[in-house]
Amino acid sequence: MQNTKQQVREFYDQIGWSQVGEGLYQNARYEDLRPVARDYIHDCRLRVNHYIASRGDFLLDAGSGPVQWPEYLTYSEGYRFRVCLDISITALKEARTRLGTKGLYVVADIANLPFKPDAFDGIVSMHTIHHLPLSEHRGAYLELHRVLKLNRTAAIINGWDYPRLMLITRPFVRLVRFLRSGSFGKRKKNWGAEDEQEGTFVKKLTPRWLKQELHDIDYEIFAWRSLSTVFLKTVVNPRWGGKTFLRFVFWLEDRFPHFFGENGQYPLIVIHKSEAK
Repeated sequence: MQNTKQQVREFYDQIGWSQVGEGLYQNARYEDLRPVARDYIHDCRLRVNHYIASRGDFLLDAGSGPVQWPEYLTYSEGYRFRVCLDISITALKEARTRLGTKGLYVVADIANLPFKPDAFDGIVSMHTIHHLPLSEHRGAYLELHRVLKLNRTAAIINGWDYPRLMLITRPFVRLVRFLRSGSFGKRKKNWGAEDEQEGTFVKKLTPRWLKQELHDIDYEIFAWRSLSTVFLKTVVNPRWGGKTFLRFVFWLEDRFPHFFGENGQYPLIVIHKSEAK
C-alpha cells in the first residue's frame, strides 16, 4: 500500500507535474487539447460549480495537483481560501504560483485528512481517489464526508472502469483508427493496449461498487463528461461536424445527468452532508 502511494508521489514529483510548455504539464497528453473539443471540455469542467456552494471561508481541493486548468480556479472564486492538499510537493509549489496568498498548502493523504470534522464549506476532488489502493477508496469518501460542513456538498470527479457507453463505442473507435491509419494488409496494431496505458497507479471502479460501499452516505451521481479522451481524439473531427456533435452530447448530458453519470466515462459524484448522516 505504502509502495503504491510512494509510486504515485514520485511520478507526479518527477514526471506528471513537470512543465512541457507554458502552463502545460506532462499529463496534458491525457487530454484532448484540440480546438474542436475546447468548448465541450471547458463547459464540462465548469459543471462542478453547479454542485458546490459558490462562497464560503474554506474550499478544500483534495488532490489539487497544480490546479492546472483555468476552469479549476473558478471553484474557489467566492471563497476566502482554497486549501490545496496533495502528496506531491511539486504539485503544491505549482499551485502556489497560480493562487498565491489565496491558497493554503498541505502535504497529506486524501485517505487520512489532517482536519477537524465540519471544517469546509465546500470540497472538490479532481481525478484523485482512483490513485489510491482499492482498500482505501471507501475511506477517502468517508474522510471527505467527515470534514464537510453540515448542509454543504462535495464534488468528486473520477473515471469509471470500462463504462458502458465507451464499451459500446469501442469497436467503432477501433474501426475509425484502423481506417485512418491506412493499415490495410499491414501488421495489426494493438489499439487496446494503447488505450489502457497509464502514467502511474490507477484503480478505477464501477457504479455498482460505489453503491455497495457508500450505502451509508448521502450522494448522487451526475454527468461530468461522458466521452473519453480516446473517443474525442479518434472520432470527433472538425471536418465532420465535431463541434456540433459535442454541443449535442453536452445537451444530452445536461438533459439526462444521472444516466450519463453512471454510464459515461467521468462521473461527478456529489456528497451531501445533513444532520441525519
